[in-house]
Amino acid sequence: MSLNFCLPSSRARFCNLLIATAALCCGSSLVTADDAETARTVVSKADEVRFPHDGFQVVIDINSTSPGEQLDQRKYRILSKGNENTIVQILEPESDRGQAMLMRGRDLWVFMPNISQPVRLSLAQRLTGQVANGDLARANFSGDYEPKILRTETIDGEKMYVLELSAVDRGVTYAKVIYWVRQSNNWPHRAEFYSLSDRLLKVCRYEKFQNLGGRVRPTQLVMEDALKKGDVSVLRYSQMTLKDLPDRVFTKQYMDKLNRLD
Repeated sequence: MSLNFCLPSSRARFCNLLIATAALCCGSSLVTADDAETARTVVSKADEVRFPHDGFQVVIDINSTSPGEQLDQRKYRILSKGNENTIVQILEPESDRGQAMLMRGRDLWVFMPNISQPVRLSLAQRLTGQVANGDLARANFSGDYEPKILRTETIDGEKMYVLELSAVDRGVTYAKVIYWVRQSNNWPHRAEFYSLSDRLLKVCRYEKFQNLGGRVRPTQLVMEDALKKGDVSVLRYSQMTLKDLPDRVFTKQYMDKLNRLD
């Protein structure tokens, strides 16, 4: 008895190969698109954990230490609205009181009582210790960086996304950030900040999650210099309140009226 097998022709096999290849490519594209969307969502939600999106006010105490030097203590008041408009007021030391920074978008100016015109600054310039201007004035990772998921890790029993954030342009605070975020609740855990030449500049840890401004947030940040061992700045956040801040507050013309907001 003879058996007849239906063997596909060479042309049929070639067509099947094309279909399989196309399906594989489409599947890869879908995975990439899903990963990209997940990365953007994670960074955006972590931004919301760190700070409210609507108008708010918060006080930040910064203690900076360096081997062989005295403790440097400073206090700031932040007024912010929508991640794009921020005022940073110096409260302490008393000798610097009256100085303030205004950020609109990625444009930053410093206003000083004894200088008639504001001075333009960059977000990457050092403010105090290990803290750059942009660390206080602009904390909008989702708007300043293009994220991608590198991998996942488990730290102290918590699953973490590890993301690479690439600066959208040279005007942002850091060229690259490696960012650890908890999968369960989008709490930020750790960040590494890199220069344009891909040199590690500093490491930041997000600590002491407590209720602040209506939800649980990190109330302490520890920033360590990756180049100079022992140089550390500790930022403590307190007195966060939601605040209705009109757009006119964030103008050069309004900066001399800041005391009325106290």
